[in-house]
Amino acid sequence: MTEYLVFAGTYTTRLGHVDGKAEGIYSYRLNATTGALQQLSVTRDIANPSFLSLDPQQRYLYAACELKEYEGQTGGAVFAYAVDRANGSLRYLNAQPTVGTDPCHLSLDATGKWLFVANYSSGSVVVFPILADGSLGEKSDFVQHVGSSVKPRQESPHAHSIVLSPDNRFAYSPDLGMDKIVIYQLDLEHGKLLPASQPWVATAPGGGPRHFDIHPNRRFAYSNQEIGNQVMVFIRDEQNGSLNQIQSISTLPADFTGSSHTADIHVHPNGKFLYCSNRGHDSIASFAIDESSGKLTFLGAESTQGKVPRNFAIDPSGRLLLAANQNSSSVAAYHIDQQTGKLTPTGALTVVPTPVCLKLVEAA
Repeated sequence: MTEYLVFAGTYTTRLGHVDGKAEGIYSYRLNATTGALQQLSVTRDIANPSFLSLDPQQRYLYAACELKEYEGQTGGAVFAYAVDRANGSLRYLNAQPTVGTDPCHLSLDATGKWLFVANYSSGSVVVFPILADGSLGEKSDFVQHVGSSVKPRQESPHAHSIVLSPDNRFAYSPDLGMDKIVIYQLDLEHGKLLPASQPWVATAPGGGPRHFDIHPNRRFAYSNQEIGNQVMVFIRDEQNGSLNQIQSISTLPADFTGSSHTADIHVHPNGKFLYCSNRGHDSIASFAIDESSGKLTFLGAESTQGKVPRNFAIDPSGRLLLAANQNSSSVAAYHIDQQTGKLTPTGALTVVPTPVCLKLVEAA
C-alpha cells in the first residue's frame, strides 16, 4: 500500500474573524487504513500559509501567504519550498509578492513550469515562472478583475481560485465578488492569461462562486457558490473551454435553517461522486454524478466532527477523505464507499492547529 505524507496549510495570525493558532506549514505521515496523522515537522517563518500546491513531480511545494501587506508593500506573497519526501521537511527556496491582497488559491500547469495565483481581496490573478531549481521568477502576467454584484460582500471583485484544465489549455477563475467564472486561454510559451472565446460565464446573482473542479471525462465541470450554498453543474466544451450551466443544486439538507457557506469542492477520482464542504452546517455534502449528463443527485451531508470545515482532500486511491476543521483545529478522516459514495468516519480525529488546506504527497 502506498504511503503518503500530508502537508497542512494554516492560519498563523488573526485574519478577519479567524484567530490563527498555528505556527506554519505542518507535515504528517498518513495512516492509510485509519486516516490518522502522525506529525513530522513544522515549517515556521511564514505567515498565514493558507493554501498549498505541489508541482506534478511532487518535488516542490508552494504556499500562498494570505496577507494584506508583505515586506512593507501592499499585497501578499507566495513561498517556494523543496520537499523532502522521506521525512516531510521543507527547504525554503524563495518568495515573490503576489501584487494583490490576500492570495487564497494556487495551481500549477501540467508541465510544472508556471504557477497561477488568485488574490481574493483585491480580485486579481497572477502568473509566475517556476525556475529549474523550483524557485519562483518574477511575475510574467497580472490580470485585474473588474466588476461587482448584489450582496454586501460583492462591491468589488474577489478572485477565489484559479484552476487549470487537464489539457493545459484553459484556466477557470471563479470570482465571488463578480458572480462570474472568468475563463482564460493559456499562453504557456510566455506565461500569459488570454481571454478565451467565452471570456466569462455569469452565475446566479448573490451566489458567490468560489472553487471549481473538472470531471475526469473533461466534459463536465462543477463550481460551488459560497454564499448561495449551491453546486453549479456545467457542460464544458473541450475545444474552446466554454461552459454551459445545466443544473444548480443545494449542498444542505432541506430541513436545515441555520447560516452556512460552502468552501471546497472535489470530484471523486472514479468520477461517480462529488463532495462539497459546508461551513456552518459543518459537514461534507455528497452527490452522485449521472455518467451521461453530469447532473447531481444529493446523497446526504456527513458531519465533520468539528467546526468550519474549510478544504478537504481525497487520497489518490479514492478510499479516504480528510476534512480540515479550521475553527476547531482538527482533521477528521472518512472511509469512502466506492460503490455508493457514502462517507463513514474512521474514528481518527487528529489535532491540527487552524487547518485550511491539505495536500497529499507520496512518501519516498
